[in-house]
Amino acid sequence: MSEAEAVKMSNNGPVTTKSLFSDLKQLGVKRGMVLLVHSSLSKLGWVCGGAVAVVKALEAILDEDGTLVMPAHSGDLSEPSNWSNPPVPETWFDAIRKTMPPFNRAETPTRGMGVISETFRKMKGVVRSDHPQVSFTARGKRASYIVNNHELEFGMGEGSPLARLYDLNAYVLLLGVGHRNNSSLHLAEYRADFPSRKLCKDGAPISENGKRVWREFVDYELDTDDFETVGKAFEEASPTIVNRGVVGYGKAVLIPQVELVDFAVEWMTEHRK
Repeated sequence: MSEAEAVKMSNNGPVTTKSLFSDLKQLGVKRGMVLLVHSSLSKLGWVCGGAVAVVKALEAILDEDGTLVMPAHSGDLSEPSNWSNPPVPETWFDAIRKTMPPFNRAETPTRGMGVISETFRKMKGVVRSDHPQVSFTARGKRASYIVNNHELEFGMGEGSPLARLYDLNAYVLLLGVGHRNNSSLHLAEYRADFPSRKLCKDGAPISENGKRVWREFVDYELDTDDFETVGKAFEEASPTIVNRGVVGYGKAVLIPQVELVDFAVEWMTEHRK
């Protein structure tokens, strides 16, 4: 959505930090929460202060006892033979593996995560997990616990920030986006038991002992095709614990992560044949 379109949709005036604070409180965001946010700034309307205003509103509610978490994925640091959107010629593969700059927590930008996540990544005091493809950023009381020791293999499984968020009874906020963007459902993919799950080989450029290396590793082939269906089924089955509302001019959903993941594990085990 263009900025002009965001202005046009904001027919009751601009979205401000104050109005965001009010909308988020109304939705159920509370002081002390551990909150994983997936977002689209443009879906909120025209926000005075942009992504910075959204972060400020969130952290004003969470306060010093809370922790704000966002995805900082950089999926382009991956095995080029697996690329499909878009694919590249096979003759490029070796050059990509040999020359792509290594993952750097401070420098590597996010890819496809939206401007709010990218803005948050660069803010003072934000820490980032050390995974070249599926890192997460956090700031607040439990930030280090969440992002430390992110394992390279099975990057959104038990050795990931998603599992640490589960340990902390975190909440998921979908801000202008749907369940297809809901990374916590990937944790359910690792925990579910279904026969169609497959291992795949992957790779990424990382730094080891001060030198760039291309490190190969294994993971599962992850699939978001049914995430909207899973999310809708969870919301219908758990109406008393799912908070839906409007933030700015965009739809928003606040969900307890533990209940979501546990439901999705059972759903995927039953439906993914």
